[in-house]
Amino acid sequence: MNQNLKFQAYKAFLKKAVVLSIAIVAASSAFAIPSDRNQPISLVADRATFNEKTGVTTYSGNVIIEQGTMRLQANSIVANLNQKKQISSITATGGPARFQQQLDANKGLAKGQAQKIVYNAETGIITMSGGALLEQDGASIRGNTLKYSMNKGDIEATGTPNSTGSSSGRVQIVIPPSSTKSFPGARD
Repeated sequence: MNQNLKFQAYKAFLKKAVVLSIAIVAASSAFAIPSDRNQPISLVADRATFNEKTGVTTYSGNVIIEQGTMRLQANSIVANLNQKKQISSITATGGPARFQQQLDANKGLAKGQAQKIVYNAETGIITMSGGALLEQDGASIRGNTLKYSMNKGDIEATGTPNSTGSSSGRVQIVIPPSSTKSFPGARD
């Protein structure tokens, strides 16, 4: 009987881990190419824990989540559930945490990295902090902190104050020559 109870608890844990994995990928694939959503989800980690009382699930040790073109790699991923057992926030940390995904079939992979990536499901804001970088097709934005609103589609970049005029620590945006005509304020 005790062995059956352990199996039931393990089965319940696995079910919650799969549901949580799907929620993590759904949060990151909201703007993915449509075929990504139809791909299987793969999650590997050295360790996974779930605390039903607190609603916290932790994946640690070279965590890799993949679905289609989406790939998230981090040292650890912590997901918090609210009272309704829905995702309230997801935090990925690494040295740095990295992700990539094809957002448009006509463009290359969008890639990003930061020491810490936090997704707030209630506000729809992704905050990347600690050497944050986003890049795609030769264009990039770098800063100490990058905030992206999934609801509004806007991005805010923050650097560290620098009185010397050097680019170190400040927000840096690179726009490749082929994109300058579509950049606001560009002249022919």
